[in-house]
Amino acid sequence: MRKILVVDDELSVRDSLRMIFKKDYQVITAGSAREAWEKIMSEEPDLMFLDILMPQKDGMELLKEVRESQPLIPVVMLTATKTLKTAVEAMKMGAYDYVTKPFDVEELKIIAEKALESRDLRAENRRLQTEVEERYRFDNILGKSKEMRDIFNTIRQIAEKNSTVLIHGESGTGKELVARAIHYNSPRRNKPFVAVNCAAIPETLIESELFGHEKGAFTDAQNRRIGHFELAHQGTLFLDEISELSLPTQAKILRALQEREFVRVGGGKNVQVDVRLISATNKNLEEMMSRGAFRSDLYYRINVVPLHIPPLRQRKEDIPLLVQHFLEKHAGPGQKRITPEAMDVLVAYEWAGNVRELENIIERVVVLSCADQILPNDLPANLKSTSRVEQIKQGVLDGRISFEDAERDFEKDIILEALKKTNFVQTKAADLLGISRRILKYKMDKYGIAASPEEEAPPPSESPP
Repeated sequence: MRKILVVDDELSVRDSLRMIFKKDYQVITAGSAREAWEKIMSEEPDLMFLDILMPQKDGMELLKEVRESQPLIPVVMLTATKTLKTAVEAMKMGAYDYVTKPFDVEELKIIAEKALESRDLRAENRRLQTEVEERYRFDNILGKSKEMRDIFNTIRQIAEKNSTVLIHGESGTGKELVARAIHYNSPRRNKPFVAVNCAAIPETLIESELFGHEKGAFTDAQNRRIGHFELAHQGTLFLDEISELSLPTQAKILRALQEREFVRVGGGKNVQVDVRLISATNKNLEEMMSRGAFRSDLYYRINVVPLHIPPLRQRKEDIPLLVQHFLEKHAGPGQKRITPEAMDVLVAYEWAGNVRELENIIERVVVLSCADQILPNDLPANLKSTSRVEQIKQGVLDGRISFEDAERDFEKDIILEALKKTNFVQTKAADLLGISRRILKYKMDKYGIAASPEEEAPPPSESPP
């Protein structure tokens, strides 16, 4: 049951409010500011009714202390008509509302209900803010490769600054994740982070989306619209795929960055904004500049701090760490584990879609796999079609396969492929491999390869070195 604290030096007032609220709330009372503070610390009330005029320490002093140390508790001031002006001052200091004596019972109940709704909303906002900040902490961007460690160090250096940042990287490498990490570790963390995918907005709408428009600016402009630049005021604006913007739009963005102001479409008044711009692209902007597709002045304005996120295929040592993270994210800690053989398949794959593709694969496997262990057969077929040579090579480099075993596996795989390709006609297979049939037969016996698909494979004639 929700707790309401009533603070008033008059016993009759405390008893009246207790009678009004006791059916729906647990009512706690205090006759002085000192007693009220003790009750706040011990009972942790959800709502407080506070009298303005009290002996020793009055309600205004207590209100100030509550606002500083317990900002989530809504405070409703109790006032007589003669102290109405003081009640208005209390509202400016952070009181939720005020009620005048004698009380209207229904008004009191409505105010209490709305004050508690306001408290819940603020508590939820604070929880979400904390959750977001936790999610985008630096150490939540996974990677142990040198490339990623360098990126972490750069992010730490620039987060506290106000410099523009240009993030280069292929689709799916996590450019927006890096942008959010910069924002949520900067002094702007409590202000908006506004992300815009420039490639997804038609050219006819992009100016209105970025800068907003006034009512009547064009046929469908029924009301004033606030643009993304204005929404990001005092926060961070993230322009993903900035290379897709037309030259006229690039010019308007440049002016907004230089002058810190812009004009809404159809408007005549300058709107001043304070935004930090982080841009991202998967294109070569310097090459685009050379052929006149991207403005050089804008490029130099947004490229103060360049960050390059390497594709996943160039930092394969990060894959096991990412796989474990996505397993815990989608299955829960300790619910699923992946075998070394299945991990070899994931590490050997080229990941054209980068981290985004890897997460999608892991989520799919978690959903479709009933066992608590993920085997190579649980992975999509297109992953397993990756060159076996790559898998063997990765196993050697990771220290899980000896060089001799890798050589043996490689030779055995080639012989099997040659036999399959020639329908197990050994003479043709030997010709395909460029060896004699006698050597082929020796190696088949050595590795325990059957003479036909129907035969059971014999045991290897010799143990591997």
